[in-house]
Amino acid sequence: MKIKALLLGAAAAFALAPAAMAERGSDGHVNIIYWQAPSIMNPYLSGGTKDIQASSLVIEPLARYDENGDLVAWLVEDIPTVGNGGVSADLKTITWKLKSGLTWSDGSALTSQDVKFSADYCMHPEGGCASASFFDGVERVEVVDDLTVKITFNQPKPNPYNPLVGAQSPILQKAQFENCTGARAPECTDANFAPIGTGPFVVDEFKPNDVISMSANPNYRDPAKPAFATLTFKGGGDATAAGRAVMETGEFDYAWNLQLAPDVIAKMEKGGKGKAIVGFGPLVERLEMNLTDPSPALDADTRATRKAPHPFLSDISVRKALSMAIDRELLVEVGYGKAGKVTCDLVPSPPNYAAENDYCKVQDIAGANALLDSAGWIKGADGIRAKDGVRLSILYQTSTNAVRQDFQALIKQWWSEIGVETELRNLSASVFFGGDPGSPDTFQKFYADVEMYANIFAGTDPQQYLAAYRCGGEPKPESQWQGENINRFCDPAYDALIDELARTGDIAKRGEIAKQMNNMVTKDSYTIVPLVHRGRVSAHANSLGGVILNVWDSELWNAADWYRIK
Repeated sequence: MKIKALLLGAAAAFALAPAAMAERGSDGHVNIIYWQAPSIMNPYLSGGTKDIQASSLVIEPLARYDENGDLVAWLVEDIPTVGNGGVSADLKTITWKLKSGLTWSDGSALTSQDVKFSADYCMHPEGGCASASFFDGVERVEVVDDLTVKITFNQPKPNPYNPLVGAQSPILQKAQFENCTGARAPECTDANFAPIGTGPFVVDEFKPNDVISMSANPNYRDPAKPAFATLTFKGGGDATAAGRAVMETGEFDYAWNLQLAPDVIAKMEKGGKGKAIVGFGPLVERLEMNLTDPSPALDADTRATRKAPHPFLSDISVRKALSMAIDRELLVEVGYGKAGKVTCDLVPSPPNYAAENDYCKVQDIAGANALLDSAGWIKGADGIRAKDGVRLSILYQTSTNAVRQDFQALIKQWWSEIGVETELRNLSASVFFGGDPGSPDTFQKFYADVEMYANIFAGTDPQQYLAAYRCGGEPKPESQWQGENINRFCDPAYDALIDELARTGDIAKRGEIAKQMNNMVTKDSYTIVPLVHRGRVSAHANSLGGVILNVWDSELWNAADWYRIK
């Protein structure tokens, strides 16, 4: 059966570049800079990439994805499959076996109780878990023995590798977090800022939206790793300063997400201190359309749900016209060069799941104007369109970044050519992606009409990523404003496809379903307006060895293997 064939293969062989070090901590100090500063060290309470990646130095999942997108065992003996008995023949259970002898950084034993707790923590209905879609279809999690955990699904799961896999779904220590479940989750500041982990480093001091001081985990499972005794994780600033700090001045060893024009990066590399590295995964810069009314005159619950439709973005003609007016080729040229490609899809890769649509690739200002005319949106004396007293006046927000501000300026100009007024707003990335339930400025709350950002899914299967748009998955007060369905999109037919994808094993059929889902949120509804398929560009010092860029998991996935080139 094809459904079983998907799971029969053993995990790919996993080998890392040899680290030239004699003992733990022998290479001194390493400096990392992320211009989007981490605000929390618990990825279950933040959908921000910078928080997920910073925490990956400390807390780890059962398994993760390597630089090729292959699933590899991390805290477990091997990857469960039908062939080795880890996945049941009916595909309704998966059993994970922890490696023996693993300890937390405080010296206590890692057990299956911690694994079960981590699943229960995220699945708590009042916890507002940012990774809730990873546990879609999980019926229960059971402790079999001290090292064995069994996950049961409510239907056959051809892809059972979402729960507790990848940097967004790590294992938390039960002893540290057991009084921090449900609505109390955001209140446990000490645990959320300094989780006890199994990773190569421990948190010594955490200053939200600023800097994290770390040191080598004294109980890390490999006595020779990490090579670095201490680590500084600096946040804030901008991509330009981060790139210069590695490639020109040599102040830092690693800089993440250098969202800079290609000529700027090339100039920095001439500084001779470091080099840029690029990798293409499924990262898409896109516009998100708010389907609900973000008016501050409404209460929080109404703004978070579909009780009040958006006054003009609820009209698909408006959303489509906004997309038609954009020149994506110019955006790529201005912002990314060879590190970007025009895309019309939310899921541009891997090939089996990429719809490869081309409907958006050519700018059509005239067509956008004609569409708005036919939909009854008429230009006034000031050139701005209106209908039934509602003006096409957009608040368009994103994080502070030179490329994103260039995009905003260009898109504002194009929208003005079709009679749309646009107010631009940019927010500190630390705040925008921070997930603070008390902040009005997070991307989850989406208190604007349109917002722009990019994110990524772990591994090479987009099931969990696409499942984020299920009805009811919107961020709201009772979920601590966590959740991935920020547009408040809801279509029962889409929900049915989420369930169909979850029970489909044939790889070609899975691709067909995923493409259909991609189209439903993009070209069929213009709820999401893709712009650029981005390559991830980061940089490391010439003196930093062992770095393997990974666009399928955390970029810091193998920091335990980094070392100083002598």
